[in-house]
Amino acid sequence: MRIFKSRAVRAITTAVAVGLIATGCSSERDGGDAKGGDKDTFVFAGAGDPGSLDPALASDGETFRVTRQAFEALLEHEPGGSKLVGGLAEKWSSDEAGKVWTFNLRQNVKFHDGEAFDAAAVCANYDYWFNWKGTYQSSAVSYYWQTIMGGFAKNEDPETPKPNYKSCTAKDDNTAVIEVNEPSANLPGGFSLQALAIHSPKALKEYAKQDASAKGDAITYPKYSQEAGTVAGTGPYKITKWNKGNKEVSLTRFDDYWGAKAKVKNLVFRTISTEETRRQALQAGDIDGYDLVAPADVTTLEKEGYEVPTRDVFNIFYVGMSQSANPALKKPEVRQAITHAIDRENLVNTQLPEGGKVATQFMPDTVAGFSDKVKTYPFDTAKAKDLLKQAGEEKLSIDFCYPTEVTRPYMPAPQDMFELMKADLEKAGITIKPKAMKWAPDYLDATEAGSCALHMLGWTGDFNDGYNFIGTWFAGPDKQWGFKDEKVFEAVNAASEITDPAGRTEAYKKANEAIAEYVPGVPISSSPPAIAFAKNVNPPKVSPLTQENFAEVSFK
Repeated sequence: MRIFKSRAVRAITTAVAVGLIATGCSSERDGGDAKGGDKDTFVFAGAGDPGSLDPALASDGETFRVTRQAFEALLEHEPGGSKLVGGLAEKWSSDEAGKVWTFNLRQNVKFHDGEAFDAAAVCANYDYWFNWKGTYQSSAVSYYWQTIMGGFAKNEDPETPKPNYKSCTAKDDNTAVIEVNEPSANLPGGFSLQALAIHSPKALKEYAKQDASAKGDAITYPKYSQEAGTVAGTGPYKITKWNKGNKEVSLTRFDDYWGAKAKVKNLVFRTISTEETRRQALQAGDIDGYDLVAPADVTTLEKEGYEVPTRDVFNIFYVGMSQSANPALKKPEVRQAITHAIDRENLVNTQLPEGGKVATQFMPDTVAGFSDKVKTYPFDTAKAKDLLKQAGEEKLSIDFCYPTEVTRPYMPAPQDMFELMKADLEKAGITIKPKAMKWAPDYLDATEAGSCALHMLGWTGDFNDGYNFIGTWFAGPDKQWGFKDEKVFEAVNAASEITDPAGRTEAYKKANEAIAEYVPGVPISSSPPAIAFAKNVNPPKVSPLTQENFAEVSFK
C-alpha cells in the first residue's frame, strides 16, 4: 500500500511528506476537548498528506487511510485481520480456471450522491478504468490498476503491460461478473484494494470531464480529486472538505450508510510529519489519535494512560542494491558481504517495538509462502571482509541513500537505522558515502530510477498472498535493482500462475529460496507498528494491513 514501495505518486499539487506544522486546536473540532465532555469530532494525525481524494489515482497509505472511510471495494478484510470477507459483494466465487469472477452484491446500498449501487455501477467503474487514456495510463497514476489488471483497452506506451481485464457484465441488478484473460495471484485479493473501490456512476461522468497532465515525472491531478464535493462512494463517511492550508481532510457521517453507522459524527485527518510532534499533540489534547508511534514512546504513553494498540506483523523493511548504480554489486560476493556485514538483530532490538523480527526473506512469516529453508547470511564482519577480498573489492566505496522527513510502519526512525547500518558496513571495510534525500519526490524518484546503489525501503502488504510481496520486486527486471536473473523471475512467476492455494504456497517457498540464493538485497526486519489514542477514546480494531475503520471509534 501503500507509499510502501518505490513507485509512488508524483504530484505538483500535493506533497506526500511535509514539514512541521502547528498542532493547535482546529476550527473543525466541536463540542468538548480531548480530556472529556460530549464530542462529535474525532481528529487523527497521520505522517503525510493524502495525494488524492480519488483512491483510483493513488498508491500511498496516507491517501488510502482517508478514502477508506468513504469508499468500499467489492471485497474487504476482516476487522483486525488479513482474511478476505465480503465488502460490497456479500459472496464471490470463480470458475476453476480463475478467469471468471462472480460477485453477489449487497442490496439497498446507496452512494453519497443518492445514486443506487448495483451491478451496473460495478461495471461502470471497471470499464471506466480500463478505458483510461493519456496521463491516466502513467504507472505513477494508475499503478494499482496496472498491477492487478494490466494495461488498457488501447495502450499508448509499448512498455505498458498487456491488459488482463477482459470484461464486466451485469448479469442482473445484484450480480456482477468480471472476466480476466489469465488467472492471477493478485486475485481475488486485488478486488479488496482501495484503488479499485466503487464510485457512483454519476460521479464517474463528472470525473471523465477532467484530465490529469504530466510534465516530466510530475503529475497534476484533475481538480475533482483535489477538492471535496464531487467524489462519491458508499462508505460510512463522506468527504466534505480538504483544507490544504491547515493540512486537514474533513469527513461527515453518512446517515444512509447500509451498515453500522459511524459512532462519531465528524472525522478529521490532520498531517503532522514527525513522531515527536504527533505525540506532543496527543498529550496536549489537540488530537484524539495518531499513527506510527515511535517505539521509545509506546511504554511512556501506556504509563500515562493512553491506548496504544500494536498491529500484527505484516510488513518488510529492506536494504535494496542497485547493480546499475555500482558495478561492484554485480559480484555475488559483494552482495553477500554487505548482507553479512549488517547486524540485523541489533537493528531489531534497538529500533523496533517489541515483537519486531529479523527478516530472512522478502516477506514476513505471517504470509503464506514463507520458507524455513532459505539460505541465511548471519552477522559476521570477518566473513564480510573475506568475501570482499575474494571479489577484489577490499576498498569498496558505495553510495547509501536514506530518506528524511518521513516515518513508515516498517521504518520508524530512518536516520537512526541508517547510522547503525553505516557503522556496520564501515567495520567491514566499506566506505559509505551518505546521501540524504527528502522522501517525496526526491528519494522515491531516485530509488525507482535505480540511481541509489544502497537504499532503504519497505512494503506493507495489500492482501495475504506471497505475490503481493515478492512479485512487487522480482517478477521481472526492475530499475530499482538493476539485475536480470531468469532463475529468480521464473520462480516468482511460476508461483503466480498456480491456481491451487496449497501448490501456490509451496511454489512461493521455492521462489523465496531462489531469491535468497541470488541476494538482490538485504531483507532486514518486520515490525509491528503501534497506533495511539487519547484516554477517552474507544479505538477501532487495529489492522495488520493498516486498514483501520474509523467508523468504529467512539468516545468514552
